[in-house]
Amino acid sequence: MNPEESRSGQSPGPLMPIPTGVTAKGLSKLGREKAMLFDVYGTLVISGAGECSAYKNHENQGAIRELLRRFKIGKTVRQVQTALVDAIKGEHARLIEKGIDYPEIDILRIWRRMLGWDDPSRLSAFAHAYELIVNPIFPMPGLMELLRSCRQRRLTLGIISNAQFYTQDLLEGILADKLETWGFDPRLIFYSYQHKRAKPSVHLFEMVARRLAARGIQTDSVLYVGNDMRNDIQPAKEVGFQAALFAGDQRSLRWRKADARCRDLRPDVVVTDLRQLIPAEHTAIGDKL
Repeated sequence: MNPEESRSGQSPGPLMPIPTGVTAKGLSKLGREKAMLFDVYGTLVISGAGECSAYKNHENQGAIRELLRRFKIGKTVRQVQTALVDAIKGEHARLIEKGIDYPEIDILRIWRRMLGWDDPSRLSAFAHAYELIVNPIFPMPGLMELLRSCRQRRLTLGIISNAQFYTQDLLEGILADKLETWGFDPRLIFYSYQHKRAKPSVHLFEMVARRLAARGIQTDSVLYVGNDMRNDIQPAKEVGFQAALFAGDQRSLRWRKADARCRDLRPDVVVTDLRQLIPAEHTAIGDKL
């Protein structure tokens, strides 16, 4: 994988969304929000794994084997994957004992324990490369148009995502610039690994709601956009946000119909293309920016 691919978060052969057959709903409600918050995997980006991939075994055996050889790791792919899953389960159990409802791991700490490395740059490079292999990501169609429109409307932008240390770097690689340049407020960017809590815990949403309230933005003026009814829509609505379900890619769309928390849950808006989040009166402006 060449440096350009590493920086962009892409591997050869771009992914395209898989249609879901869902119909967009509630678009007339859009345009009154003062802030827009996003999930990352499966919403802003197409994810090969459908979500942040640290918890899964993967089929990219050849590429993983080559990565282990390059970093001089004398273990088989199966040994590494089994150890990774076991380490994550162990960390989850430890955090649950501390009273965390939906625990999140820090993948760098996991790899450090597994590999016994003290070199931060080597650890970061390996973890980053491993993620690129098991979870290639590409921009969701309409991503840039939506963000240009949000910037033109001077919306407050933020992120609440189950994510790891490499997520922001990969996202900025896709956008070819810093998130701040695109209008994201660093004080409103919350990645699960930083707080040891993952969605669907309402904890991250409550922290963002408090920061928005401190600047005079009430919860009913906030639109949260995510692809998962349990992880995104349920906690967003619990804190009083408006909630938009992104149903644009079959890989990542999660209805969670078997989950009692989602049985009677309804998103305020359903979109199948990020550009549907641009109010009609701003569409022409956004296309010109």
